Amino acid sequence: MDIRAQVSMVFHLDKCIGCHTCSVACKNVWTDRSGAEYMWWNNVETKPGTGFPHRWEDQDRYKGGWKLNGGKNLQLKSQSKLGGLLKLFYNPNQPGLEDYYEPWTYEYENLFDAPEGDDQPTAKPISQITGEEMKIERGPNWDDDLSGSPLYAANDVNYDQLTPEERQQLFEIQRVAFMYLPRICNHCANPSCVASCPSGALYKRGEDGIVLINQDVCRGWRACISACPYKKIYYNWVTGKSEKCILCYPRLETGQAPACFHSCVGRIRYLGVLLYDADRIESAMKTADPLLVEAQRDVICDPNDETVIASARANGISDEMIESARKSPVYKYVVQWKLALPLHIEYRTMPMLFYVPPLLPVMGKDGDQPYDHAEDSFFTSLDKSRLSIKYMARLFSAGNEAIVTASLKKLMAVRYYKRMQEVGDLQDDRVRRIMREAGTTPEEAEEIYLLTAVPTVHKRYVLPPLQREEAIGSMCDVQDCKGSCGFGTTSGAERNV
Repeated sequence: MDIRAQVSMVFHLDKCIGCHTCSVACKNVWTDRSGAEYMWWNNVETKPGTGFPHRWEDQDRYKGGWKLNGGKNLQLKSQSKLGGLLKLFYNPNQPGLEDYYEPWTYEYENLFDAPEGDDQPTAKPISQITGEEMKIERGPNWDDDLSGSPLYAANDVNYDQLTPEERQQLFEIQRVAFMYLPRICNHCANPSCVASCPSGALYKRGEDGIVLINQDVCRGWRACISACPYKKIYYNWVTGKSEKCILCYPRLETGQAPACFHSCVGRIRYLGVLLYDADRIESAMKTADPLLVEAQRDVICDPNDETVIASARANGISDEMIESARKSPVYKYVVQWKLALPLHIEYRTMPMLFYVPPLLPVMGKDGDQPYDHAEDSFFTSLDKSRLSIKYMARLFSAGNEAIVTASLKKLMAVRYYKRMQEVGDLQDDRVRRIMREAGTTPEEAEEIYLLTAVPTVHKRYVLPPLQREEAIGSMCDVQDCKGSCGFGTTSGAERNV
């Protein structure tokens, strides 16, 4: 047993309003500089849609993530040992600038310095790379809210597995529905980007599992961009280095939530610690696609288990981190309630960002109200959903529809339960039957409701004290090393960490 700690995330998609405040907050903090204009470490996509970069889910083209070689061994899709050497100077399996967008600005001088006249001056778009006048044909959120359009939704990779009849249903007016999908780096437990890096610049921090790039070591080979199936690593064309989301670890170390979490208007984001057994990752990611979600859940360990705690302490995990894992909202959503699911677990990177699937887009069409269903068919709206369960399963459960359906049923049961309490138009015995069918209880439903609808900051973000200066100072106090540790003295005000 090799217990490790991971700062993990849950995004509750039923509460995302697509305001992009998170994206702007991240952009202003991390990528507002030369060479990073086209980078969006946090972006919000409209699904169904092609996403950012264009069709990033098309692994037949990009070769991201892992594959089972002969059904026995995990191997990078993007390269083999020999192939990685051959692709050092040219790798065809990565997005070009046209798949993102060419960053632009405007000739504002035409507005400010134009001579007086009868015509209204305009500011023409110019490329931030070449400085030449350009025609804008794509942007970072070009297909926002255009889920029902043939240009975007019909080209969603997840619809490739649908039958012609199912694809046709997408464009029925009464069935058009979409959802928002915020995306950041998943900080995977089995990251293909780390495995692919020829220079060893990418690594996973031992204390919290955050995946980072050592800029001093990075040589800009860009193998990581090809290997990451989520395309959340970017190449800075000014510095010649790769860059990615760092989960705002300088903020985490001072007890603050990441910028995108802090600014979230819908309060959809949850942050907590998971303890997982690293020895079981490989075997879990070798299972068949329909079993991957449960396999990942099995790798995550119970933070109240004494054996797990002992192994965690032996690995240097602090009691504060273990206590944070006990109170983690992520553990509740992912393991206890089984509501939150990983995005494209079939890439076998074991992502540590989980999503509660949205309930609203799958509610029944034709004005169907779930509260009017016959008593023997509480969940028929899922069978007539505007956004098919098959599509949702392609996103969140490697095609296993039963897992997505179970999550949505539990979400619906909580709604029935609270409606009975607040509105009073449903009988208690009927609601209890609904909850039994959904696999939940009134006590659990109340707990889910409180963490979902009344998400106070201290409940959403359960952070351990990661500030290194405080941890080092505490160590000196306990050991009374009198500066022999190399970090400073232990004489109170004289301590210089």
